[in-house]
Amino acid sequence: MRPPSQRGFTLVEMIMVITITGIIGSMVAMFIRAPVQGYVDSARRAEMTDIADTALRRLGRDLRTAVPNSVRVPNPTYIEFLPTKDGGRYRARPTGGAGGCAAAAGNTLGDALNFDDADSCFEIIGTGIALFRGADDEHSDQIIVGSTQSDGNLPYIATAAGVRRPYTGATGTQTAIRIAQVQFPVFAELEGRRFEVVPGEQQAVTYACLNLDVDANGDGTGTLTRFWSYGFNAAQAAPAALAAPSSAILADKVSACSFVYDPNNQRNSLVAATLTLTRGNESVRLYHEIHVNNIP
Repeated sequence: MRPPSQRGFTLVEMIMVITITGIIGSMVAMFIRAPVQGYVDSARRAEMTDIADTALRRLGRDLRTAVPNSVRVPNPTYIEFLPTKDGGRYRARPTGGAGGCAAAAGNTLGDALNFDDADSCFEIIGTGIALFRGADDEHSDQIIVGSTQSDGNLPYIATAAGVRRPYTGATGTQTAIRIAQVQFPVFAELEGRRFEVVPGEQQAVTYACLNLDVDANGDGTGTLTRFWSYGFNAAQAAPAALAAPSSAILADKVSACSFVYDPNNQRNSLVAATLTLTRGNESVRLYHEIHVNNIP
C-alpha cells in the first residue's frame, strides 16, 4: 500500500498568518495601552504623594512640640526651630528646707528659680525628668525658660540676653535641675512658670529645600532635607552655613517648596508648608498647615 500523502504549510500561508497575528496584536495593544499607561501614571502619583505626605507629617510632628516662639522662617525655602523632649514647672518660692539643690555649687538661693540674681539650680514641681549631660555645654540638654519673643531668637541665646541655659547636672532622672549660672532676663519670669527641655543630641533643627529645579527628563532636582546637631545660632543661618550638621533626606524629586509663618500671632500661629514633587513631567503638590503653640 502507498502511504497517504503529507502536506505542510506553504511560505505564503505562514506569511499570511504572521501578518494577521501582527494586525490583531496591534489592535489589542491600542486598546490596552491607555489602561496600562494610566496604571503606571497612577502608581507614580501615589508614590510621590506618599513621599511628600510622609515628609510633611514628620515636619508637623516636630513643630507641634517645638519650643514656644522658636520658629524662624526668614527665607521661604527653609525653617528652623528648637525641638523639645520634655518640660515642666519650676518652683517659684524657696521651700525653706534642704532640697534637691542644696549641693549645687554656687547655689545660695534655695530650690526656687530666682530671676533677681544668677541662679544655678531650681527644683521641679512634680515628677523627675530624664536629663542628659554631654561632653560640653552645647551637646548637653538645654533648659528654656520664658521664651516670649515673637521673632524666635530668645531661646537660641545662652547669655543674659536670652532664655537658654545648658544643663550642668548629672545624666539621669532629676527632680532638681542644675544650669549654667547666668541670670535670666526679668521678662522671662512668667505666671505659667514653665520650662522646656531641648535634647542635646538634636540641638536646633532646620528643614530645608535645596537645589529646586526640573531637569531635561522632567524630574525634580531638589530635596527636602532635615538638619540637626549643628549647635545654636543667635541669628539664623542658611543651610549651607550650618556647622557640621547631621542630615537626612526626607523627599527627593522636589521641584518647588515654601514655608510661610506669621510670628505676630503668638498664641495660635500657623506654619503653612507647600511641597511639590515632579517626576516624568508630572507633578504632585501637597499643602499642609501646622499649628504652633507659642504659649510659654
